[in-house]
Amino acid sequence: MRWEPLLLILLVASLSGLVILMTMTNRRHRWLALVTLAYLTGLSTIVFTPLSFDGTSVYIMPVGIGRVNLTQLDVFNLGFMENIVMTLPLGLLVKWLWPRLSLWGVGVFGLMVGSSIETAQYVLSHHWLINRSSDINDVLANAAGILVGGALVAVYLHVRNARQRKLQAQVG
Repeated sequence: MRWEPLLLILLVASLSGLVILMTMTNRRHRWLALVTLAYLTGLSTIVFTPLSFDGTSVYIMPVGIGRVNLTQLDVFNLGFMENIVMTLPLGLLVKWLWPRLSLWGVGVFGLMVGSSIETAQYVLSHHWLINRSSDINDVLANAAGILVGGALVAVYLHVRNARQRKLQAQVG
C-alpha cells in the first residue's frame, strides 16, 4: 500500500513518455519534453514516495505519518539548500516557457508549488503512511529555488536580447 504513489507516478510517466515519443516530431522539442518528464518523475518520486535522499544515499523511510513544522524557521541547513537545488530546474522551465511572467509571478508560483507539495505530502503520509514531513522551511526553499531558476533565465534572456539589439544596430 505504501508503494501505490510510486506505481502511479511511474504509470503516468510511462504513458506520458509514450505520448511524447508517438506525437512529437520535432527532435529538439521531443528531447526537451523527455528531459522535463524525467525531471518531474524524479522530483515526484523523491517528494511523494517513501524513498528519501539524504545528500549521500537513498533509503526507505519507515512506516509513519510524518510530522508538521509550521513555526520553526531554519534556513541555514543542508536540507534547505537541497530543496532549493531540487526546484531550481522548475524555475528555469517556468520562466523559459513563459518569458513574460514577472519575477513576482515566478515567486508566487514558487510559493504555490511549495505549499501544494507540502500539503500533498501531509495527505499522502496520512493515507499511505509514507512518513513524509510537511515543513514551512521546505515551502520557502522550494519558492526560493523556483525564483532563483526564474531569475537565471530572466538574466539570460535580457543579455541575449541586448546582444541582438546591439547587432541589429550595427547592421542597420
